[in-house]
Order: sequence, then C-alpha cells, then structure tokens
Amino acid sequence: MAEPPALDALFARLGRSVGRDLIDAALTHPSAGGPARPDYQRLEFLGDRVLMLVIAEALLNRWPGEAEGKLAPRLNDLVRKETCAAVASDLNLGAHLRMERSDSKAGGRKRLTTLGDAMEAVIAAVYLDAGFEAAREVILRHWGPRIAAQGSVAPQDPKSALQEWAEGRGLGKPVYALVSRDGPDHAPRFVIAAQLTNGAAAQGVAASKREAEKAAAAALLERLAHD
Repeated sequence: MAEPPALDALFARLGRSVGRDLIDAALTHPSAGGPARPDYQRLEFLGDRVLMLVIAEALLNRWPGEAEGKLAPRLNDLVRKETCAAVASDLNLGAHLRMERSDSKAGGRKRLTTLGDAMEAVIAAVYLDAGFEAAREVILRHWGPRIAAQGSVAPQDPKSALQEWAEGRGLGKPVYALVSRDGPDHAPRFVIAAQLTNGAAAQGVAASKREAEKAAAAALLERLAHD
C-alpha cells in the first residue's frame, strides 16, 4: 500500500492544519482500516451533520424571506454526495487517501462516494480538532461560492421535477425499480430504472438507492426534453 503524499499542500488548500491522528483517520479508506488504524466512516457520520448545520445557517442568512419548502432543496443540493465530492476534487483529496492498492487501481481515488465520504470526514476532523467555528470557516471557504452561485429560483430535486412533468400530462407518478446492486459494502453501486406509464424510461447509477433514483429521474427528464 503506497503512502499518500505529505499533507502540507492539503492543509494549505483546506485553509488550516489538523491534528495528525484525526487527519489520518479522515483520509483512511475502509479498505485500509483495521483495529489499529481507524478509517473515515465514523468521522463521515459526524461531518455530514456539521456540514448540514453550517449550510442550513448560511442559507437562512442569505435567503431571509424564503420558506422552508424552498430552503430544503437548496440545502439538499449543497450537501449531497456529488457536491462534497466536487469540493474534495478541488482539494485534490483523492491523492491523499490511504487505501489498498487494488482499490486505488480500480479508480477508488476518483470515486464519487469515496471522495464525498472523505470530505465529510475531513470536516469532522477539523471540528474535533479545533471546534465548530473552525469547521464553519473551512466549510464556508469551500462552499461559499456554491452558495452564492444558487440563483433566486431554488434548485429542484429531479424526482420532484419528473413527477410534476408526468402528472401535468396525466401520466401519474413515475415508478422506480432496482435493476441491480453490486460492489463491496464500502462502495456499493445501485442501478435504478425510472419509468412512466407511457413507457418512457431511463436508468441512473449511484452509491445509494436515493441518489440512483435522482440520477434516473434526471436522465429521463433529459431524454424527454429531446423527444
């Protein structure tokens, strides 16, 4: 198992340093973890909650007149795994992950779910190392441009958009079905099909059923837009 590069460059991009034990755990993939080397899964659990709190507060401040129904899709868009993975890519986090060589060769350092999970773990590491304000500063440093980029119209969840499209044409609610599930427990791969009563269908792939359903809905909306 190859050792990741030195952390100085990562800390510079992140905006602060983090205690060695915490950052080591945050950057350890489950394939490389064990009794003597904690992996990032527990930190990911905490980091997800810290991220949601900071982003929710930021959205309340940016959009003081918006109702909860409009704030919720904004929040979901900013904390979803794809967004976390995009921030991780900006930080070149994948290069610093400790993982088994086989996972690395299989593209694990660029895998969306891996990057998203590791990013949440890094947030938790900052929080545990230096407190909430430090975590808040790091999050707003890297999510701030994404918050600012959201326009006055809140982003719509693909499943909601597809349902509105279908019901507006008398087609009823879309149906989602699991096509396949493979991959190891720490990196599952779900394939979901979305179908309308008129036969239109498309598939989506993601690391969770929920995200795969969204991907399928988005793919079907794109197909319908070109039909």
